[in-house]
Amino acid sequence: MSSSSSSPSRSSEIRRDAVFDRWVVFSPARARRPSDFKSQAPASNPNPKPNPNPTPSCPFCIGRESECAPEIFRLPPGGGAAWKIRVIENLYPALRRDAEPPVPGDTADAAGPVRLSLPGFGFHDVVIETPYHSVHLPDLSPQEVGEVLLTHKERILQLKRHGSIKYVQVFKNHGASAGASMSHSHSQIMGLPLIPPTVAARLNSTKEWFERTGKCSLCEVWSEEILINETVHFSAIVPFAASYPFEMWIVPRDHSSHFHDIDGEKAADLGSLLKLMLRKLSKQLNDPPYNFMIHTAPLELPPSCSPYMHWFLQIVPQLNRLAGFEMASGCFINPIFPEDAAKVLKEVDCSI
Repeated sequence: MSSSSSSPSRSSEIRRDAVFDRWVVFSPARARRPSDFKSQAPASNPNPKPNPNPTPSCPFCIGRESECAPEIFRLPPGGGAAWKIRVIENLYPALRRDAEPPVPGDTADAAGPVRLSLPGFGFHDVVIETPYHSVHLPDLSPQEVGEVLLTHKERILQLKRHGSIKYVQVFKNHGASAGASMSHSHSQIMGLPLIPPTVAARLNSTKEWFERTGKCSLCEVWSEEILINETVHFSAIVPFAASYPFEMWIVPRDHSSHFHDIDGEKAADLGSLLKLMLRKLSKQLNDPPYNFMIHTAPLELPPSCSPYMHWFLQIVPQLNRLAGFEMASGCFINPIFPEDAAKVLKEVDCSI
């Protein structure tokens, strides 16, 4: 949704996020200057240099493949010593691929008796994004970032062929306080036998918006106040009701429900914009820990849901912690208005 016009001096405001169906309190009384939002400790080396020698304690580095969990596939394919990206099983999975999958129709979100538990079946994979320990995702070329995204797509399509998987979540944790247990650049993929609550809420919320307005909530024309950058296929914005300081969404400009429908051209375009947004965060906020999540549609989406289910990529820098109010109410408090955050990020020069 487009934002309303901003005012030089604002009072507190409560905005509704019509995608996730939650309310956000924007509180200038809690705010610092936008330029003061800096991570206290960088999440990684600010001047990385490719290092052909693996870090002794890192099994994700090239040459230490035998120390990892089993490999699923790699790019380029084959068993040679050289590789660019590897997809492996998670050594400590949250869900077990060898567990008994639920029988068809017997899931927690299905009609019928209320279910309070299911077997811990599912898939939990790791995408090692580079062979080199000192290289991070925004250090890669736009084409290489696009190849990482196409790797996510390929694994989603593989999991889609498993009839018990209903939803696939792609996410990246960068920095220890963002949940990363390994500093080597990687992302994760989880295949779930159910539709997660946030996804169900997003379906319901975007359906309500569509029924009331006749429009997809993410196909709206973005106002200049919240727009950071655009490419041929994608827009990068600070959402109108951003839950977190300097949160960003990268949204396909053409309506699309499933991330895994992305092609090579769009993946390279998205890779270019994702790289730029991560560099802007790093330069403006002192390389903060961050999470990014791909919010896509359930694998088997009814055709009636397609007009209002629009995938996007969310980036959340970890600049503050959720406290009692947020946990108790489900409402978020954001000390910086999206228009101010977008203006700061738009002005960050990443040309050098």
